[in-house]
Amino acid sequence: MIKEPSKEKVKRLEQLLKAPKGYFTEIELVRLYNTLSNEGKNQVVEYARDLVQKEKTQKVISVSENLYEYHVYEKMSAGIGATVYDDREYDIVYFDEELAHDFASWVSGDSMEPKYQDGSVALIRETGFDYDGAVYAVVCNNQTYIKRVFREEEGLRLVSINPRYDDILISYDEDPRVVGVIVGNFMPMENQVEI
Repeated sequence: MIKEPSKEKVKRLEQLLKAPKGYFTEIELVRLYNTLSNEGKNQVVEYARDLVQKEKTQKVISVSENLYEYHVYEKMSAGIGATVYDDREYDIVYFDEELAHDFASWVSGDSMEPKYQDGSVALIRETGFDYDGAVYAVVCNNQTYIKRVFREEEGLRLVSINPRYDDILISYDEDPRVVGVIVGNFMPMENQVEI
């Protein structure tokens, strides 16, 4: 019969191994562990060590790794359109590549998926209109869209990548403005630095 160690011995073991308080007293884990063969117990310990090491390396990015700061402004629609705010407030996000752009904006909606994910950052180069079919940021009636744009006789046709969405035709009478071409996009990095 296996006898449960005294609280004093468990406390001393935690101190010797520099384990967090209560590390060895997790009831379910200990119960399951105690039902294993010696080989199984060794596998559990090895797996736990590997898992701890893996999580540590995922959470902490090396100080030598270059992270680039981006200022991300208002949400731009990749759906039915989002209001353009002129408050000049921005969020700061990080990415591990430095990508040339004039300004960055959040993508909102799924109409441009899979390429432009909801919650991603779109990088915009202020170019005006270059050619049909490129993805642009377009402003019209206080709405901003990120869409593939085609010039047509009666106006701009905005086309989503996601086939579930219909094209949007904006008449030239509504004065649509092509802000710029989308030159890149990324999902911001999480847990940039952990102290």
